[in-house]
This record gives sequence, structure tokens and C-alpha cells, in this order.
Amino acid sequence: MSDREAVAHLLRRATFGPTADEVDAAERAGPAATLDRLLTPARADRGAAATPPPVLAADPYAQLTGESTREQRQQANAERRKQVQQVTGWWLERMVAAEDGLTEKLLFFWHGHWATSAQKVKSARAMQGHLETLRRHGRGPLSPLVAAMVRDPALIIWLDGQKNTRKAPNENLARELMELFTLGIGNYTEADVKAGARALTGWVVDRRTGAARFEARRHDPGEKTILGHSGRFDAEAYAGLLAAQPAAATFVAGRLWFRYAGTDIPAPQGLAGADTIATLRAIFSSPAFAQTRGTLVKQPVEWMVGALRQLGIRPSALAEQQHKQLLAGLNALDQVPLRPPSVGGWPAGAAWLTTSSLQARLRTAGMLAAATAPAVLARLAAAPATGRPDALARLLVVDGWSARTRAALTPLAGEPRKLLAAGLVSPEYTVS
Repeated sequence: MSDREAVAHLLRRATFGPTADEVDAAERAGPAATLDRLLTPARADRGAAATPPPVLAADPYAQLTGESTREQRQQANAERRKQVQQVTGWWLERMVAAEDGLTEKLLFFWHGHWATSAQKVKSARAMQGHLETLRRHGRGPLSPLVAAMVRDPALIIWLDGQKNTRKAPNENLARELMELFTLGIGNYTEADVKAGARALTGWVVDRRTGAARFEARRHDPGEKTILGHSGRFDAEAYAGLLAAQPAAATFVAGRLWFRYAGTDIPAPQGLAGADTIATLRAIFSSPAFAQTRGTLVKQPVEWMVGALRQLGIRPSALAEQQHKQLLAGLNALDQVPLRPPSVGGWPAGAAWLTTSSLQARLRTAGMLAAATAPAVLARLAAAPATGRPDALARLLVVDGWSARTRAALTPLAGEPRKLLAAGLVSPEYTVS
């Protein structure tokens, strides 16, 4: 693998859709320096600074009372949905604009790992706070992240933590915390789940402020035995115990490998995830990672955000109808940020390659090609007609076309927008 192929592979996996200019710069720097820059960005992110989180109005539902009418409740729910759409639109804009693509892609990983949906949470403020917590703790050690998440209002609502009391423990959050978020199946018992639920009692979410607070009268202060350790565990102590388990570091590292490298090539022996950035360095430096090139199907959000970046499209600059088409495209592809389908998160691999998803990609690719920045389209059109498939490969950071794909692209060389749309749905672009 050449240095250009190596850095292109790294940037495709570690960030959202690198541009040709970014690959050029990475090739000049070399793979090692590129990895260092990704993991330890040296400057402030101007793109992130230009896309600050939205300032949301108070939760419309929090203003309701027992005397509110059905119409008032329906209106409040409609306003809530608009606020959630506002946060979703902002995050897509941030994904495209951010210079620190690794941190933004990592936030998307954690969002899928701690899968929490606005479909049930409903509060845009809670979902925005959820993202902020994942962003704040997602690059570092596992322990502070788990401790913050067991007190996260969105997660508490999502997994019924507010229903978990000393008199009637609810095991939902404790179970998923161990099974899906930290330890994995086989590394805990049913007794651990029951005791963990007792440790998590007492946390509720204030409907008016959206903040989580601890109510001592709802908490079970008694002694509990969890994973062979006994004590008067509360939520923080329970989180610390889970994060300290060797199984947690192994499980989280496996999930990082799964999303960043796929399943075709086994993860390196001894890969552990006690510190996220250190684990990503180990993944991206591994000889096994280089072998995963061309094996990982892009998730719809990865596919769309990468295309937006490479085609010079900012979602906020689109006409209203085009912006609606953008979000409708993600909906048709079954991956809308803030709306994972279940606590298990989104699927992977061939699950994204259905007949219906291909039709949705075709429609969305046509819209993206139509919205391509004039300067980007001009660079493609400036290439000789016979060289446009190769110019397209450079634009989309594809290492090369198969003979079959090239044969399909060549007749479209005289129509740059159609050529772009075809490139976006090609196997070489869909799989990285």
C-alpha cells in the first residue's frame, strides 16, 4: 500500500469523508504524522467555532399543567419535534464543517454506542446535553465517561431510570449498562443486574429544567454485592466498578474495532479500551487495520456527510426544499442522528445494502449532485472527458475503479452531475 493509499484509508475511517486536498496534505506529512495530528489536534477548530450549538427555548412541554388542553399538549409536542430537528440539523452542519473530523466521528461512534433516541426522550435540551457529555468525556478514560452517563438525563429517561426506586427497582438501565455499554454478555450475572439496579436508584429528571437530580428518599442505601464486590454502592461507585473491570476495556475496544475496522479482519490480540484515544492509536497503527481497506460498508450518515464535504455543500446553505430532501434521505436510509432504532444502536455491514437503501441512495445522490458547489463541479468538468472518471476518483477519495464501475461511469463523462451521482452510489464509494 502506498503512502497515499494508507493516509486515504486512515482519513476515510477516522473522519467523515476526507477531501482530495486533505489527502494531499496527509500524503506530504506521511502516515505517522497524519495519525499524530488526528489524535492530538494542535489548533482550535475553526469549523466547530463557526457552528455553535443552537440556543434552545425552554422545553414547551415543561410549561404544561394538569389543566392544559389536548390541543395545547399536541402543540407542545409539535414544538418539541421542531427543537429536536433543530439539534439534528445543527449536528449535521457541525459534522460537515468541523476541522477536527476525528472528534466528530468519535462523537457519532459514542452516540451509537450509548444509543439514546429522541423518539422516547423527546426533549431536545436533554439530547443536546447528551451529546455534550459524550463530547466532553469521549476522548479520555472510560471511568469518567461511565460516571457521567449514569447521571445523563437523556439516558435516564430512555432506560426508565426515573422509575427506579428503592421500593420498586427497575433493572432496565443496569442491564443495558452492563450488557451493551461496558461489559458485554457473559461478564455479569442476573444477581449483578438486580444489585446494580439498586445502586442506581434515586436519580430522577426534572421535567421543567431537564436536569437530573438525586432524591435520597428514593435511593436504596443498603449493602449490595456486584461482580464479587460488596459495599453500599451508589450510581457513581457502581459506574467506577464497571469501568475498572478488565472486561470493560476489552469490550469497548472491541466495539471501537467493530465500527472503525469492521468484522472481516479480527482485532489485534490484547486490544483494550480503558483510554479512548490510546485505543484508537492502537487500532489505526495495527497492521491488521491496513488489511481492512475496502471491507467496511459506510453507514448512511458517514456516506452523506462525506459526500457533503467532498462536494463542497453546507447543509445550512441549501434551499429549504433541498434541506428537507437531505433529512428525508437519511430517514429513507434508516439512520437519522438522535434517533437510533433501539438501545442496541444501528446495524452494520450488509444491513445497509438493501434494495430500498439503494433506491434512497440514488435519489439522494441526485440531489447532492445537483447541489454541488460550482467550484467543485468546474474542477471535474475541467478534466478531459476521457480522464473524468479518474478526476472523480480523486474528488471522492476512491483509490480506483473496478473495470465494471469504470465501464458504467465512462458514458456519463460528458454530463458531470450525472457522473457525480453515479460515483456516489458506486461500490467503491459505498464501501471504504
